[in-house]
Amino acid sequence: MTAPGRRSSTFTRLLRHGFTDASAAERLLESPELAPVRSDPVLLEALGGTADPDLALGGLVRLLEAQASPTARRELLDTVIAAKPLRDRLLGVLGASAALGDHLARHPGDWHVLVTYEPRDLHPGVEEFERGLADADDPVSLRIAYRRSLLAIAARDVCGTIGVAETAAELADLATATLRAALRIASAAAPEDAAQCRLAVVAMGKCGGHELNYVSDVDVIFVGEAVEGGDEGAALRAATRLASHLMRICSETTVEGSIWPVDANLRPEGRNGPLVRTLSSHLAYYQRWAKTWEFQALLKARPVAGDAELGERYVDALAPLVWQAAERDNFVADVQKMRRRVVENIPVAEVERELKLGPGGLRDVEFAVQLLQLVHGRANASLRSGTTLDALQALAAGGYVGRADAVQLDEAYRFLRFVEHRIQLHQLRRTHLLPDDEAGLRRLGRSLGLRGDPAAELTREWKRHTSVVRRLHEKLFYRPLLDAVAQLAPGEARLSPEAARERLVALGYADPAAALRHLEALASGVTRKAAIQRTLLPVLLGWFADSADPDAGLLNFRKVSDALGKTPWYLRLLRDEGAAAENLARVLSAGRLAPDLLMRAPEAVALLGDGDGSGGGRRVGPRGRAQLEQEILAAVGRAESAEQGVTAARGVRRRELFRTAAADILGSYGTEAQPAEADQGALVDLVGGAVSDLTGATLAGTLRAVVREGWGDTLPTRFAVIGMGRFGGHELGYGSDADVLFVHEPRDGVDEREASQAAGRVVAEMRRLLAVSSADPPLLIDADLRPEGKSGPLVRTLKSYAAYYRRWSLVWESQALLRAEPVAGDAELGRRFVELVDPLRYPVGGLGEEAVREIRRLKARMEAERLPRGADPKLHTKLGPGGLSDVEWTVQLLQLRHGAEVAGLRTTRTREALGAAREAGLVSSEDASTLDEAWVLATRVRNAVMLVRGRAGDTFPTEPRELAAVGRYLGYGPGHVGDMLDAYRRTARRARGVVEELFYGA
Repeated sequence: MTAPGRRSSTFTRLLRHGFTDASAAERLLESPELAPVRSDPVLLEALGGTADPDLALGGLVRLLEAQASPTARRELLDTVIAAKPLRDRLLGVLGASAALGDHLARHPGDWHVLVTYEPRDLHPGVEEFERGLADADDPVSLRIAYRRSLLAIAARDVCGTIGVAETAAELADLATATLRAALRIASAAAPEDAAQCRLAVVAMGKCGGHELNYVSDVDVIFVGEAVEGGDEGAALRAATRLASHLMRICSETTVEGSIWPVDANLRPEGRNGPLVRTLSSHLAYYQRWAKTWEFQALLKARPVAGDAELGERYVDALAPLVWQAAERDNFVADVQKMRRRVVENIPVAEVERELKLGPGGLRDVEFAVQLLQLVHGRANASLRSGTTLDALQALAAGGYVGRADAVQLDEAYRFLRFVEHRIQLHQLRRTHLLPDDEAGLRRLGRSLGLRGDPAAELTREWKRHTSVVRRLHEKLFYRPLLDAVAQLAPGEARLSPEAARERLVALGYADPAAALRHLEALASGVTRKAAIQRTLLPVLLGWFADSADPDAGLLNFRKVSDALGKTPWYLRLLRDEGAAAENLARVLSAGRLAPDLLMRAPEAVALLGDGDGSGGGRRVGPRGRAQLEQEILAAVGRAESAEQGVTAARGVRRRELFRTAAADILGSYGTEAQPAEADQGALVDLVGGAVSDLTGATLAGTLRAVVREGWGDTLPTRFAVIGMGRFGGHELGYGSDADVLFVHEPRDGVDEREASQAAGRVVAEMRRLLAVSSADPPLLIDADLRPEGKSGPLVRTLKSYAAYYRRWSLVWESQALLRAEPVAGDAELGRRFVELVDPLRYPVGGLGEEAVREIRRLKARMEAERLPRGADPKLHTKLGPGGLSDVEWTVQLLQLRHGAEVAGLRTTRTREALGAAREAGLVSSEDASTLDEAWVLATRVRNAVMLVRGRAGDTFPTEPRELAAVGRYLGYGPGHVGDMLDAYRRTARRARGVVEELFYGA
């Protein structure tokens, strides 16, 4: 007897063998049924090898208790201990399936089906299963016989005698035999119906594809016909009664449970169509009305029961229509849209656990394979298998899928199906969700042979495989494309140009003929350059295809390659540095701005590399203001004239704009190594800060160049540039003008008139040089926010500004000065200008009611007058409801009212000021988040429009490809443009509600 407080040696051994409730297991081992073998180490070892030792032991005790006599019990125990094959099969099933354990407890003699080991038992066919169901003459006996056959399949499965593909095939064969038995029972119940019709049962879906699950709907289509000389209407009614009875036999729940639902909803017109149609009626429907997905479903059609000749005629008649489906308009888009719709309909709480329908799940593999089959199976009959893994193997053998990709997908698909089988086997319930409890994950992990930390190891394996599937799901088309254009060695298989064009269309290329010409120009020949391109292009084509405009990506790549192809480092960079090639592909296919900037200086491709060649995918990022200004001032210092100096500064600006655009694109689209950033606000701040710093550095360099040429080292007046608007707020976009004020102050002993003339010449020359037409993008200087607007002088002394603001300043000018910040020139003068305007923009005591009303009147007039004619106000990012203007004016009103008291509001940056208002309790956290989200989204849209179109815009593009590209930048996949527009309207509408309250006081 064990001493109190100490565990028995049996208890310890049970824990070591994987039992979770060792106390309960110890009690079961002490039961009378196990008395003859309780001390036998073989039994404990065998139980420990099962998925759930506790479940296996409990099931074994129940089975022993159910035996009819002590003799039968002893026979079972002796066989279990003596015969390892039976022991592994029986305990394996009991440890994996509570439902089959229940079946054995109800039918204790069925364990004998696990004893036989003839070769036919290893791979039984339909006929073998039919023999096992032959004695069933009613629904209850059919269910018992079905479970008995299922027990044999499960035993072979859990013991590893058959793999996941063989298990699925056997389950499909058992389903076929069951449908035949059910039709036999239905016919026997209504012989008069059976006599007047011919009825064929055609399996669809996984049953048709010989890849059925343990528990799944069995999809079928019924085809009926009158016997010779019979009435067609009466025959169809009789066939419908037989089909309905067959479905009830399989689907209805009895004391023995149910088998599986028979689902006929894949028939023409779905559940609204007649259950049974004639062959001619089926043909008429598919020729005139069928949708793309219906032809995709027919890929797996297979006659399984009833009139075999009629079933074969059905499949033969519809096959030509299946293999013409790829010629339909919008075929690829329809297939992809259907896949997206499946994902969208998954409940949010289940997406992360969905093995079948979720991203990276079984359906991703199946849809990709089926799409390739439909595209290429027209000309290649070897691709027409209804079984996913067989079709994948044929696609790889034919060169339609890269061999490495096919191996990875095969492995991932087998893993996912294995897990799905084990989940369903436990309770024989139709589910595709990973368990959300530790015990369920542990059982699953142990069923895969994972013993260290089964739940954690299972989760890691699952995520690894789904990641592979996600990565390859839309990239199965491109690897063999170069066979059509490259100069291949004799004997190598080549795709025809037509096949290559088809594949390019499937990838999303709008002009496949032009794409083929680009490929031929890049990859043909025997040079080292061509050889490297042939290595790179298959992968690049897939990356281009991930964008909204693959054609533009390929064309831009050809242009860059033509410009740099003879440069020794270029192709070596793309080949050897892991991030460079993918970064380049993403940047070239994201829109016009970045490629245009790159074409003017192709050597900037080097910015996209790893730096160290590690392949770690280092994120491209903009440089800081100090680095930029140092480089620009050095270039100006080396120049022989102001014009050359500013040209050098504009060249640096162009290169750095490309660097910023690339960082923005890669942060938004992501790469395989580094997925897209989650914080959209951080990307907005990155772009706004980088472009503003770059503009400030460019102005500083231009000022230095102009002063150096005209006056040498010292200008007769101190001179400063004050950033205004988005420039002063560090919120510039790619196409923004630079809003500025110019201020000067004569040096000691210099006449004010002379100083003003010098300052005016500086301003005029800066504006001229920065706007000179060249290969570099212009930098337009806008000084319209100066006192007296366009009619006032471009540059004033600090005293003149002080006098004006003291006597004439209006409330809108105080509002504009909220963004004032020195950006170039004399730092001390800039600081004194800020001190001058601080009392205007942060007035002590805040604004009076009349000033508040004036700001509101100005805002309302701007909304009414400045919105472009014909523009949709709800989609105008600047002036529309909930747009940039709404948010910025609301924040600026808070600054004018409370800036003197709240130090955090004294900033030129919108988001910082909004955060300070929230911290000060001036805005609720919810309202602040709503305004911030709207401002960030509107800014992102403006940046996206500039990146995509190459020119600025305040509303969404109307051209479909440009609109889709904006969607991709904002994180919306293909086909989700409507979701993007709805999300923008929704975000802006919520923000407008906050503006109505905070700004207008509604």
